[in-house]
Formats: sequence, C-alpha cells, structure tokens
Amino acid sequence: MQTIGLLGGMSWESTLSYYKVLNEGVKAQLGGFHSAKVIINSVDFADIERLQHQGDWDELAAMLAQAACAVEAAGADFLLIGTNTMHKVAPQVEAAISIPLLHIADETARQLVADGVSRVGLLGTAFTMEQDFYKGRLTEKFGIEVLIPDADQRADIHRIIYDELCQGQIHPASRTRYLDIIADLQRQGAKAIILGCTEIALLVEPEHTDIRLYDTTAIHAEAAVRIALGGR
Repeated sequence: MQTIGLLGGMSWESTLSYYKVLNEGVKAQLGGFHSAKVIINSVDFADIERLQHQGDWDELAAMLAQAACAVEAAGADFLLIGTNTMHKVAPQVEAAISIPLLHIADETARQLVADGVSRVGLLGTAFTMEQDFYKGRLTEKFGIEVLIPDADQRADIHRIIYDELCQGQIHPASRTRYLDIIADLQRQGAKAIILGCTEIALLVEPEHTDIRLYDTTAIHAEAAVRIALGGR
C-alpha cells in the first residue's frame, strides 16, 4: 500500500471527511483491521483565509509548497491538496515536489466524462466559481461546459461557505438557498452539479435534490484509495 499525503485544515471540517473516506475505502478493499496509510499536514486556516481575501496568492503558493515538501519528506508517495480553492496554486505546489499531485478537478472531470456528463453547474467559493484555474481546466482539458450561478447567488454561496460551513455550522435556511440555486442551474441546462468546495457536501446531500451531485471530496479521496492500492 502506498502512503497518501494530504494537505489538510482548509478547513479541518472537510479534512475529517477526507480521512473518513480514505480509511473506509481501504477497509472496504482489504477488510480486517486495514486502514489507510496517510500523512496529513494540517495548516492553520486563519492564515489561508486571510491571504485568500487579500489576494496574496504568491504567499499562499509558498506556504502550501513548503507544507507539501514536508509531507514528501515524511514519506508520502503522492499528494492531495484537500480543498478545491487552493488548487489555484497547484502548479507551484507541483513544481516544488517530486511526488505526483492528484488534482481534484481532474479526478472530478474523469468521473463526469465516464458518466457521459458534458454540461455541469459549479458551486464553490467565489475564487473557484469566478476564476479560470478550475472551470477552465474542466473545459480545456476535458471538454466539459461549466455553468456558474449569477453574482448574487455566488455571493451567498461564498458567504455560507466561510461564515457557516467552515465554522462547522449547518443551517436549513442555507441549504434551501443552495437548493434554489441548484434548481436554477438545472433550469439552465446543467445535467449535474459539482460540489466544488470540500465543505458543501456537509450541507447538501443527494437526498435533497433530484439532480446528480458530484462530491469532490469523496471523488478525490476515492481516487487516492485506488492509487494507494495499486489501481489507477
């Protein structure tokens, strides 16, 4: 079994989800007392959040590159960045390490392509929805058309992520707002919805809507389990 490296703490609520999926996945495949071999470097999200909203992506890239090097030095065979937004600095992180980086957008896109989905709605932080590092990758590399919510909807999605979900707060009114936005994207022709922030799956689950949801946290972690156990 290979050792999985994980940059976590962005936020720690979603890192819990990663750890659960990784261990459940290994146990499901190997049985018995087996669990995942994981090295987690959990950063202080207060520093990350502050620099995100200041727009200091160079400093963020340096911080995550340093954290990734520590994970590699500790013995990880490959690396996950346990957040969608911070994949904005994935190229800088990848350049700093010699182990492979498993990109969350690529794994999500591969699942969409396998399922025959070519037009999706994207929910995430404002950075993920509005900038090109994520949705552009889906389109240019995999040919997937990406719809995003309107400006007011994006503002609400972003606020709920940072003010509630990253604080461990789950509010029914916020779920209703997300479901209204999802329904709007569905009316625009989205065939599925990418939960493009690792906390959103804490709020919106498949039972809440009739459109297919792609939980990027689960997809990313499940791909890591396959690789750790010798598969693709």
